[in-house]
Amino acid sequence: MDYTMITVKLVTGFFGLWIMTKLLGKKEISQLTPFDFVSSLMLSELVGNTIYDRQIHFMMLVYSLVLWMVLSLLLEKVVQLLPWLSVPLSGRPDIVIRHGMIDMRAMKRNRLDMHQIGMLLREQGVFSVQDVAYAVFETNGSLSVMKRTSEDIPAKSPMDDKQNPGNSVGLPRIVIEQGYVQRDELRELGRSEEWLVSQLQEQGVARIKDVFYAEWTEGVGLHVQLK
Repeated sequence: MDYTMITVKLVTGFFGLWIMTKLLGKKEISQLTPFDFVSSLMLSELVGNTIYDRQIHFMMLVYSLVLWMVLSLLLEKVVQLLPWLSVPLSGRPDIVIRHGMIDMRAMKRNRLDMHQIGMLLREQGVFSVQDVAYAVFETNGSLSVMKRTSEDIPAKSPMDDKQNPGNSVGLPRIVIEQGYVQRDELRELGRSEEWLVSQLQEQGVARIKDVFYAEWTEGVGLHVQLK
Protein backbone atom coordinates (compact mmCIF):
# COMPACT_ATOMS: atom_id res chain seq x y z
CA MET A 1 0.00 0.00 0.00
CA ASP A 2 2.87 2.35 0.80
CA TYR A 3 4.41 1.79 -2.62
CA THR A 4 1.09 2.44 -4.32
CA MET A 5 0.59 5.73 -2.49
CA ILE A 6 4.18 6.83 -3.16
CA THR A 7 3.69 6.05 -6.84
CA VAL A 8 0.43 8.01 -7.00
CA LYS A 9 1.95 11.00 -5.19
CA LEU A 10 5.10 10.90 -7.33
CA VAL A 11 3.16 10.80 -10.60
CA THR A 12 0.89 13.59 -9.39
CA GLY A 13 3.85 15.72 -8.33
CA PHE A 14 5.66 15.08 -11.61
CA PHE A 15 2.77 16.13 -13.83
CA GLY A 16 1.81 18.93 -11.47
CA LEU A 17 5.27 20.48 -11.72
CA TRP A 18 5.28 19.98 -15.50
CA ILE A 19 1.91 21.72 -15.88
CA MET A 20 3.04 24.61 -13.67
CA THR A 21 6.18 25.07 -15.74
CA LYS A 22 4.11 25.20 -18.93
CA LEU A 23 1.57 27.63 -17.48
CA LEU A 24 4.22 29.96 -16.10
CA GLY A 25 5.96 30.02 -19.49
CA LYS A 26 9.52 29.40 -18.29
CA LYS A 27 11.41 27.58 -21.03
CA GLU A 28 14.97 27.72 -19.72
CA ILE A 29 16.84 28.10 -16.45
CA SER A 30 18.32 31.35 -17.79
CA GLN A 31 14.83 32.89 -17.85
CA LEU A 32 14.37 32.47 -14.10
CA THR A 33 14.67 35.49 -11.85
CA PRO A 34 16.12 34.99 -8.34
CA PHE A 35 12.55 34.88 -6.97
CA ASP A 36 11.57 32.23 -9.54
CA PHE A 37 14.60 30.15 -8.63
CA VAL A 38 13.95 30.27 -4.88
CA SER A 39 10.26 29.59 -5.51
CA SER A 40 11.07 26.49 -7.56
CA LEU A 41 13.36 25.17 -4.82
CA MET A 42 10.66 25.65 -2.19
CA LEU A 43 8.09 23.93 -4.38
CA SER A 44 10.40 20.98 -5.01
CA GLU A 45 11.02 20.65 -1.28
CA LEU A 46 7.28 20.80 -0.61
CA VAL A 47 6.51 18.06 -3.13
CA GLY A 48 9.41 15.90 -1.98
CA ASN A 49 8.32 16.04 1.65
CA THR A 50 4.69 15.21 0.91
CA ILE A 51 5.53 12.18 -1.24
CA TYR A 52 7.25 10.20 1.53
CA ASP A 53 5.28 11.46 4.53
CA ARG A 54 2.57 8.94 5.42
CA GLN A 55 0.59 11.49 7.43
CA ILE A 56 0.11 13.74 4.41
CA HIS A 57 -2.79 12.54 2.28
CA PHE A 58 -2.96 12.59 -1.50
CA MET A 59 -5.47 15.47 -1.58
CA MET A 60 -3.09 17.58 0.53
CA LEU A 61 -0.48 17.21 -2.20
CA VAL A 62 -2.99 18.20 -4.87
CA TYR A 63 -4.13 21.16 -2.78
CA SER A 64 -0.52 22.33 -2.27
CA LEU A 65 0.24 22.18 -5.99
CA VAL A 66 -2.96 23.98 -6.98
CA LEU A 67 -2.50 26.68 -4.34
CA TRP A 68 1.11 27.30 -5.31
CA MET A 69 0.17 27.49 -8.99
CA VAL A 70 -2.67 29.94 -8.28
CA LEU A 71 -0.39 32.15 -6.18
CA SER A 72 2.31 32.15 -8.89
CA LEU A 73 -0.14 32.99 -11.67
CA LEU A 74 -1.83 35.62 -9.52
CA LEU A 75 1.50 37.30 -8.81
CA GLU A 76 2.34 37.42 -12.51
CA LYS A 77 -1.06 38.93 -13.34
CA VAL A 78 -0.68 41.54 -10.61
CA VAL A 79 2.75 42.52 -11.97
CA GLN A 80 1.25 42.86 -15.46
CA LEU A 81 -1.56 45.08 -14.15
CA LEU A 82 0.76 47.10 -11.88
CA PRO A 83 4.08 47.39 -13.76
CA TRP A 84 5.68 49.42 -10.96
CA LEU A 85 5.74 46.23 -8.87
CA SER A 86 8.08 44.47 -11.31
CA VAL A 87 11.15 46.38 -10.06
CA PRO A 88 10.85 45.52 -6.33
CA LEU A 89 9.76 41.95 -7.12
CA SER A 90 11.99 41.02 -10.05
CA GLY A 91 14.58 43.80 -10.15
CA ARG A 92 15.57 45.71 -13.26
CA PRO A 93 18.45 45.56 -15.73
CA ASP A 94 21.36 47.80 -14.79
CA ILE A 95 24.11 49.19 -17.02
CA VAL A 96 27.46 48.39 -15.39
CA ILE A 97 29.83 49.40 -18.23
CA ARG A 98 29.49 52.42 -20.53
CA HIS A 99 31.98 53.04 -23.35
CA GLY A 100 34.69 51.00 -21.66
CA MET A 101 34.19 52.69 -18.28
CA ILE A 102 32.85 50.81 -15.24
CA ASP A 103 29.89 52.29 -13.40
CA MET A 104 30.99 51.97 -9.77
CA ARG A 105 27.56 52.81 -8.37
CA ALA A 106 25.92 50.11 -10.47
CA MET A 107 28.55 47.65 -9.31
CA LYS A 108 27.77 48.44 -5.66
CA ARG A 109 23.99 48.26 -6.23
CA ASN A 110 24.31 44.78 -7.66
CA ARG A 111 27.06 43.66 -5.24
CA LEU A 112 29.46 42.81 -8.06
CA ASP A 113 33.24 42.79 -8.13
CA MET A 114 35.56 42.94 -11.12
CA HIS A 115 36.34 39.23 -11.07
CA GLN A 116 32.63 38.45 -11.44
CA ILE A 117 32.28 41.00 -14.24
CA GLY A 118 35.37 39.57 -15.93
CA MET A 119 33.90 36.07 -15.83
CA LEU A 120 30.56 37.25 -17.25
CA LEU A 121 32.35 39.17 -20.01
CA ARG A 122 34.45 36.14 -20.97
CA GLU A 123 31.26 34.09 -21.26
CA GLN A 124 30.24 36.59 -23.95
CA GLY A 125 33.58 36.30 -25.72
CA VAL A 126 34.87 39.66 -24.41
CA PHE A 127 38.19 39.73 -22.56
CA SER A 128 38.66 43.45 -21.87
CA VAL A 129 36.34 46.18 -20.62
CA GLN A 130 37.90 48.46 -23.23
CA ASP A 131 36.10 46.44 -25.91
CA VAL A 132 32.66 47.07 -24.36
CA ALA A 133 30.29 49.82 -25.49
CA TYR A 134 27.56 48.80 -23.04
CA ALA A 135 27.21 45.92 -20.61
CA VAL A 136 23.82 45.35 -18.96
CA PHE A 137 23.50 43.21 -15.84
CA GLU A 138 20.18 41.39 -16.30
CA THR A 139 17.69 40.40 -13.61
CA ASN A 140 18.54 36.71 -14.08
CA GLY A 141 22.23 37.32 -13.30
CA SER A 142 23.52 37.22 -16.88
CA LEU A 143 25.39 39.99 -18.71
CA SER A 144 24.31 41.37 -22.08
CA VAL A 145 27.18 43.00 -23.96
CA MET A 146 27.32 45.42 -26.87
CA LYS A 147 30.84 45.50 -28.24
CA ARG A 148 32.58 48.67 -29.35
CA THR A 149 33.49 49.12 -32.99
CA SER A 150 37.14 49.29 -33.98
CA GLU A 151 36.80 53.06 -34.41
CA ASP A 152 35.60 53.47 -30.80
CA ILE A 153 38.43 51.50 -29.18
CA PRO A 154 41.25 53.84 -28.07
CA ALA A 155 44.32 53.63 -30.26
CA LYS A 156 47.57 52.44 -28.76
CA SER A 157 50.11 55.07 -27.86
CA PRO A 158 53.69 54.95 -29.19
CA MET A 159 54.78 54.13 -25.62
CA ASP A 160 52.73 50.91 -25.77
CA ASP A 161 54.54 49.83 -28.93
CA LYS A 162 57.91 50.44 -27.29
CA GLN A 163 56.92 48.49 -24.20
CA ASN A 164 55.49 45.58 -26.17
CA PRO A 165 57.66 44.79 -29.21
CA GLY A 166 56.16 42.32 -31.63
CA ASN A 167 52.65 43.61 -30.97
CA SER A 168 51.48 40.26 -29.60
CA VAL A 169 48.17 40.62 -27.78
CA GLY A 170 47.72 38.58 -24.61
CA LEU A 171 44.94 37.86 -22.15
CA PRO A 172 43.95 40.93 -20.08
CA ARG A 173 44.78 40.52 -16.38
CA ILE A 174 43.29 42.53 -13.51
CA VAL A 175 46.23 44.01 -11.59
CA ILE A 176 44.36 46.53 -9.40
CA GLU A 177 40.84 46.29 -8.04
CA GLN A 178 39.33 49.02 -5.84
CA GLY A 179 42.71 50.35 -4.81
CA TYR A 180 44.27 46.96 -4.01
CA VAL A 181 47.07 45.32 -5.98
CA GLN A 182 46.31 41.82 -7.20
CA ARG A 183 49.69 40.31 -6.35
CA ASP A 184 48.86 36.84 -7.66
CA GLU A 185 48.16 38.32 -11.09
CA LEU A 186 51.41 40.28 -11.01
CA ARG A 187 53.30 37.15 -10.03
CA GLU A 188 51.85 35.22 -12.97
CA LEU A 189 52.77 38.11 -15.27
CA GLY A 190 56.31 38.07 -13.92
CA ARG A 191 56.03 41.71 -12.86
CA SER A 192 56.65 43.51 -9.59
CA GLU A 193 54.68 46.12 -7.67
CA GLU A 194 57.42 48.66 -8.40
CA TRP A 195 56.89 48.06 -12.13
CA LEU A 196 53.16 48.64 -11.67
CA VAL A 197 53.77 51.90 -9.81
CA SER A 198 56.01 53.11 -12.62
CA GLN A 199 53.33 52.26 -15.19
CA LEU A 200 50.78 54.25 -13.20
CA GLN A 201 53.14 57.23 -12.89
CA GLU A 202 53.55 57.28 -16.68
CA GLN A 203 49.78 57.80 -16.87
CA GLY A 204 49.83 60.54 -14.23
CA VAL A 205 48.52 58.39 -11.36
CA ALA A 206 50.39 58.98 -8.12
CA ARG A 207 48.76 56.49 -5.75
CA ILE A 208 47.46 52.96 -6.17
CA LYS A 209 44.61 53.79 -3.76
CA ASP A 210 43.23 56.24 -6.35
CA VAL A 211 42.68 53.44 -8.88
CA PHE A 212 39.33 51.67 -9.03
CA TYR A 213 40.35 49.23 -11.74
CA ALA A 214 43.43 48.52 -13.81
CA GLU A 215 44.12 45.75 -16.30
CA TRP A 216 47.28 44.85 -18.16
CA THR A 217 47.29 43.34 -21.63
CA GLU A 218 50.46 42.30 -23.41
CA GLY A 219 50.64 44.17 -26.69
CA VAL A 220 48.21 46.84 -25.50
CA GLY A 221 49.45 48.11 -22.16
CA LEU A 222 47.84 49.26 -18.93
CA HIS A 223 44.22 50.41 -18.85
CA VAL A 224 43.33 52.45 -15.75
CA GLN A 225 40.07 53.75 -14.35
CA LEU A 226 40.26 56.06 -11.34
CA LYS A 227 37.80 56.17 -8.46
